[in-house]
Amino acid sequence: MTSISLSELNALVKDTLHYQMPDSYWVVAEIASVSVRGNGHCYLEFVERDPHEGLVAKASAHIWRNTFTLLRSHFERATGQTLVAGMKVLVEVEVDFHEVYGYSLNILDIDPTYTMGDMARRRQEILEQLREDGVLEMNKALVLPRPLSRIAVISSETAAGYGDFCNQMNQKPYKFTLKLFPAIMQGNTVENSVIAALEQIAAEEEKWDAVAIIRGGGAVSDLNGFDSYLLAANVAQFPLPVLTGIGHERDDTVIDFVAHTRLKTPTAVAAFLLDVREKEIREVEALEETLLRTATLCLRDRKELFQQLAHRFQLASEQFSNLRRERLLRLMGRLELLTQQRLQNEQHRLEFIPGRITVAIEQRLEREGRTLKMLEQNVRLASPERILKLGFSITTLNGKVVRKASQLKPGDRLQTQFEDGAVSSIVE
Repeated sequence: MTSISLSELNALVKDTLHYQMPDSYWVVAEIASVSVRGNGHCYLEFVERDPHEGLVAKASAHIWRNTFTLLRSHFERATGQTLVAGMKVLVEVEVDFHEVYGYSLNILDIDPTYTMGDMARRRQEILEQLREDGVLEMNKALVLPRPLSRIAVISSETAAGYGDFCNQMNQKPYKFTLKLFPAIMQGNTVENSVIAALEQIAAEEEKWDAVAIIRGGGAVSDLNGFDSYLLAANVAQFPLPVLTGIGHERDDTVIDFVAHTRLKTPTAVAAFLLDVREKEIREVEALEETLLRTATLCLRDRKELFQQLAHRFQLASEQFSNLRRERLLRLMGRLELLTQQRLQNEQHRLEFIPGRITVAIEQRLEREGRTLKMLEQNVRLASPERILKLGFSITTLNGKVVRKASQLKPGDRLQTQFEDGAVSSIVE
């Protein structure tokens, strides 16, 4: 039996691969692990997974230092991310075999557009699943409470973004109630940490008006933890409006799509809250102005109405007094006219009775004389002077006789005439 050594076998494998697979190949794979050594070389572990069968392929790979320097710069500039575990990549490789280290892939190039498309596809799949579950727009449908003043903040206590948020909030003298619910904002534990903070807030939901999830800047890869179905589902279904400001101007994460209000940075979240407060203050001031203007108009209208009623009352009182005075004058005129007519009638009657006895004439004249005296006495008794002598008085207001108390109002100055003089008085 012919035999060969292990090194000879490995050399044979190496030569066979070299001659049978001389070209490079573009390969799609998922990064299982990645590390950069002190010498600048990058070492990766590639895997392929089947949704039903699990792991179906595995290979070691490397990028030599000079190549890695170029590829890393290009990849990070295009995607905004570094090579991390869990990322799918499209790489150009050549098959390599070493007698000691065995089979591996030497990476020659990497296509960042594939990775960007894969991340977008994964994000879209999460959004579609949330839409199918009927929760995608739930948080957006919530109404921001008014006033918006009690804010539960999810962030890292040591993050620069949290400090920027607090500094911005302190720029205005508005009173807010803020409480930090600490969470890890980058890395593999983002999902569990942020969900735990949300659960703490939900346990005291009645204390808060809204939730702000904020973090500072950094690499786009730091945002991968926010592209999580479970975290997005929690945010979408959260009972309070959620504001996001996770510190990246270019890329949106899944929780940005499901949150009530998406803002770019922690500072932008603070500016939004301050702006809402300023609008609330302006609305209250406008309502106060409207109320004051309405009350002023109402009081003015009432004042004009009262003035009109007072004027009409005064006119009616004057008209009534004039009518009473005119009636008295007419009665006095009629009395005088009747007296004259009676005298004339009696004179004519005497003229038509010539020859009557002188005594009869004198008696008649005497009787009629008494009648005239009685009439004159009645006239004198009805005169104002006589009424005053009997103890009565005559009260006037502005020269007009006052006949009823309803003619008067507080502050009116009255003139009262007695037999022996006149006095003035003021109505209280």
